Amino acid sequence: MLSLRAGITLEQLAQRGSGFLPGLIGVRFTAVTEAQVDAELDIRPELLAPNGYLHAATVIALADTACGYGCLAHLPAGADNFTTIELKSNFLGTARAGTIACVATPAHLGNATQIWDAVVRDRATGKKIALFRCTQMVLWPRKEVTAARQT
Repeated sequence: MLSLRAGITLEQLAQRGSGFLPGLIGVRFTAVTEAQVDAELDIRPELLAPNGYLHAATVIALADTACGYGCLAHLPAGADNFTTIELKSNFLGTARAGTIACVATPAHLGNATQIWDAVVRDRATGKKIALFRCTQMVLWPRKEVTAARQT
């Protein structure tokens, strides 16, 4: 199993999302440890669907961000980055106010792919809102074009 990359901090995760979707919607990271990332999001009117309930995309954004940052924090040595190649959500409930909390954990930490699971809950009640799974492709530095291919 791959271990947490040295030097990964909550500050780094928060800064990474600044100016991008995680920062825009207000994702906050509360813990990053070996094989786990915890994040939360305050529900506000802009994150609701027109029916007044939490928008599914809001829940997915929180879960995918927590899982993605978990992948980033556990990349193999020498890997550059990652990209999500598949995701799935099962919605079990919803919320209209308060804070939702997400716990992301790895199911597989490989050199080519990682699979992360997340559970999103209503922080106040502990009620499960969604189960989430995603697969990330690990991105490695591109090999330099050989001299033969350049001619």
